[in-house]
Formats: sequence, C-alpha cells, structure tokens
Amino acid sequence: MAEQHHRLFTIFAVLFGLLAMSNLLKPLRLGSDETGFVFLGDRLSGIANTIVGPIFGLFLALYAFGIWKRKRFALPMGHAYATYVILNLILFTVKNPKPPGVGYVIFGIVYSLIAVGVSLGAAIFLTRNKALLS
Repeated sequence: MAEQHHRLFTIFAVLFGLLAMSNLLKPLRLGSDETGFVFLGDRLSGIANTIVGPIFGLFLALYAFGIWKRKRFALPMGHAYATYVILNLILFTVKNPKPPGVGYVIFGIVYSLIAVGVSLGAAIFLTRNKALLS
C-alpha cells in the first residue's frame, strides 16, 4: 500500500510539474490563437496571456513541489485548482460556440475527463492521505 501511495504522489507531482512548465511557456508560443491560456472560459492573448499564464504556471509548480514533498499546503491548493478546472471548463463551453464535427465533441469529452479526472483525483487523493502530509 505504501508503494502505491508513493507512486501516486510521484505521478501527480510530475503531471502538475509538466502542466506548470506548459503554462510558464504560454507567452512564448507566438502566432497562434489556439495556444493562449484559458482563464474563466476566455482564451487570453497579448499582455493578459503573458501575465496570467505564468502566474498559473508558478501556482502549479508550487503545487507540484508540495505534492512531491508531501506538504500539507498542497491540500487546499489541490481543492482550489480542481474547482478552477471544473469552473473553467463549464465557462469555456458556455462562452465558446462549438464548431461542427464529431471530432471536436470527442476531443472535448476526452479532454474534460482527463482535466477533471486528474485535478479532482489529485485533490481527493491528497484529502484521503492527509495523514501522510507534513
């Protein structure tokens, strides 16, 4: 059981670390409207993307570090981030009309399942294992 816990802490830390790097690099992805950071349902560009993407990147880097080191501060960060992901997905769906095509719908469903599954899964895992956090 301890080995499984250790493995899950590592997996979540690596996943959120990769996501942190992606968000930190958002401002460097020039020339495409599809790569801007999505904040509360709106895809950002320009100065807003340059500021907000890295802020979330830093948040996620700290969250990944907290998971990696099994720190108690990661627990409320996990709950906040899972809430943000769910809210962001709902707002993006409401604010942005869907282009026609089955491919878009399938991508949206798969993306949503992964985004909510990982963020909420990490928050639940940390909550259930808060005795292991220092």
